[in-house]
Amino acid sequence: MIKITILTLFPDFINSIRNYGILGKAINKKIIELEVLNIRDFSKDKHNRVDDEMFGGGAGMLMTPQPVFDAISFAKKENSKVIYLSPQGNVLTQEKCKQLSKNTHLIFLCGHYEGIDSRIVNNFVDEEISIGDYVVTGGEIPALILMDSVCRMIDGVLGNSDSARTDSHYNLLLEHDVFTRPREFKGLLVPDVLLSGNHKNIEKWKIDSSIENTKKKRPDLYEKYKKNK
Repeated sequence: MIKITILTLFPDFINSIRNYGILGKAINKKIIELEVLNIRDFSKDKHNRVDDEMFGGGAGMLMTPQPVFDAISFAKKENSKVIYLSPQGNVLTQEKCKQLSKNTHLIFLCGHYEGIDSRIVNNFVDEEISIGDYVVTGGEIPALILMDSVCRMIDGVLGNSDSARTDSHYNLLLEHDVFTRPREFKGLLVPDVLLSGNHKNIEKWKIDSSIENTKKKRPDLYEKYKKNK
């Protein structure tokens, strides 16, 4: 079982995931343990403040180090890995998700305002991860994205363990085209090979379709795929 601790200013937002979808089922089945801690609960300020103005000036407020440090210290164990969701981090990839899924305890730190005091980030965080080269208003949505993408790599989370292995990006290729009923829709037909029952031909078609999709939609990935073949 993997344990994920999320440090946030909005615990109700994170906890809502317990009630929905595949992750909610995995949490209820105890395949995943989710711990959500409110950073504000660790503030020693009499008004429970967690932000202040930046030294040297600058727009916006910054999360202060004390409550964040105390929250990390409370959550962290010997085997923990602390990840800060940050636009300055390495961009999340499927390979990174596979690597992280092998950990037993991940701590996701969610920033807000203009971020977190750099003394925390530079000294008490193991890794920074970004969900893309853009900025969102807080770390909660990135944390849920990271949690979802990591946990679906864990046996038992998905109904069919092969589902993750056929996903886009799993082997540097996008997923093949997929079809369901009806066989004909507005004159558009499902490829005959998928109805043939010939598993060898079907698998070949899926690989060819996957390669073609990658070549057409993500030529950058296709070049990586060719180099790693």
